[in-house]
Amino acid sequence: MEPDQAQRKRHDAHDVLDAFQRDPYPLYARARRAEGLTYVPALDAWLVARDADIREVLLRTGDFSSAQALRPDVVPAPAALAVLAQGFAPRPTVVSTDGPAHRRHRAPLNTGLSAARTAALTPYVREQADTLAEALAADGTADLMTHYARRLPGAVVGRLLGLDPADVPAAVHGSYSAERLLFRPLPEADQIAAAEDVLALQRLLDRYARARRTAPRDDLLTAMVRALAPDAGLGPGPRALTADQRCELVANLQNLLIAGHLTTTALIGGTVLHLLRHPDQWRLLRTRPDLVPAAVEEAARYDTAVQGFRRTTTRPVSIAGTELPAGATVFVAYGSGNRDPARHHDPDTFDITRPRPGPHHLAFGHGRHGCPGSQLARVQLRATLEALTRRLPDLRLADGPPPAMLPTLIHRSPEELRVTR
Repeated sequence: MEPDQAQRKRHDAHDVLDAFQRDPYPLYARARRAEGLTYVPALDAWLVARDADIREVLLRTGDFSSAQALRPDVVPAPAALAVLAQGFAPRPTVVSTDGPAHRRHRAPLNTGLSAARTAALTPYVREQADTLAEALAADGTADLMTHYARRLPGAVVGRLLGLDPADVPAAVHGSYSAERLLFRPLPEADQIAAAEDVLALQRLLDRYARARRTAPRDDLLTAMVRALAPDAGLGPGPRALTADQRCELVANLQNLLIAGHLTTTALIGGTVLHLLRHPDQWRLLRTRPDLVPAAVEEAARYDTAVQGFRRTTTRPVSIAGTELPAGATVFVAYGSGNRDPARHHDPDTFDITRPRPGPHHLAFGHGRHGCPGSQLARVQLRATLEALTRRLPDLRLADGPPPAMLPTLIHRSPEELRVTR
């Protein structure tokens, strides 16, 4: 193939993936109606689209491995990889492990994100939500993503981990750069800049991990250091972290940081977008604050922030009547399951009064890999809607082009969300 033809082919493939990521729901609907599974070349994976099949795959952890759950969409340029090579070698995390390794990575998260810890954080979440909503109200017209949705979760996860507030903006920026580098096609210069941001984030997290080894605190960062790098030293003081322990801690802290605020940012943006796109629902919520919890669940179901994860078959398996060999990749599409009419009545309608009989939606996963921070995310969404309906009851979408969705299946949200009052 000639170089120009190869380049055109790559561009065409990217255009197909971009269109699918911006609006995956038409393909999901076709896949749910089809016999068996549908192979999607843009994903290089078999699409698991029906709610019942999704739940089956997520519960068959011995047959479907999470090792490649977050395979990047983009391979960075050699110059960007050279920057990353100066940092910490990647290690498996709670998202990409199975069995005992997954239980080991998850244990400190279960403790650090327990109901008691979440309840203790709730007053802080409400205080921050109210402060940000008040500032948004003073601005008149503003991008809610920049001025609210990206700020609240960053502050909350920083508090949870135990970061100095002065370090939170850099941590948030580095997290977004990591996502852009691996899931967005960027010019080489932008890739290098993003890689440098990731390197700075890794070094920041490494400093915190080493500090918590010598001076532990009552925070999640300390809990992760103790769980993933237990100190077996016999001397009078703590033993320094080994190079391998530092790599594992940095990888898991970076994963937690990204999952802890990018996902919630996306949920906030999507929730407000759909409420304002349906003014009748916004007006109802204003007059019925008791519907806030239901509005959170409906928004998470209707346009799921994390659309899905990959799984890899560990042996020949059959799912939905499709025979797959060992090593096959499936994309478990939570967003499709949440629009499955076999589970949800009239699923393409956004309705905050929707009853919730039977099992809940899949927005926070299912089974052993269900999101450990789901309750904290819900607390932030509820605090957001309470603050916005109270301080900005006449909030609406600003005039102009309709909000465009980011081309991603990992943190689906508006690129920007200009609102006015």
